[in-house]
Amino acid sequence: MIDFIKGTLILGGALFMLLASVGLLRLPDLLTRMHATTKAAALGVILIMLAAAMHFAEVGIVARSFAIILFILMTAPVAAHVIGRAGYFVGSKLWSGTIKDELRPNYDPLTHELKSGLETQENAKRQPRDTDPD
Repeated sequence: MIDFIKGTLILGGALFMLLASVGLLRLPDLLTRMHATTKAAALGVILIMLAAAMHFAEVGIVARSFAIILFILMTAPVAAHVIGRAGYFVGSKLWSGTIKDELRPNYDPLTHELKSGLETQENAKRQPRDTDPD
């Protein structure tokens, strides 16, 4: 039974990594590629590390496997965010089907400064609004 679980974890991990590589090749822009590779590859590595921990069943190897899983969970989303943000700042083209670009009103391409959502809310409150319907 344990061999079946280990085999399932390894096969599942390999399939998720294959899915990440297909997403990297087939998706239309940087941001969607980053999303696919981060999620699928991280899950693939986690499943394979769980299978390795179950296979060897030694304290040192199990501890290393869980340390690798923790490291992947902490670093993969941060790295994808930083790479995606850098790609946006250098002008990487978004997919033509992108519906909403939330960074555009907050990003100044000349200074490369990004205003927080709180700053834009405060600026909107300071600016007088025209309430006259005419």
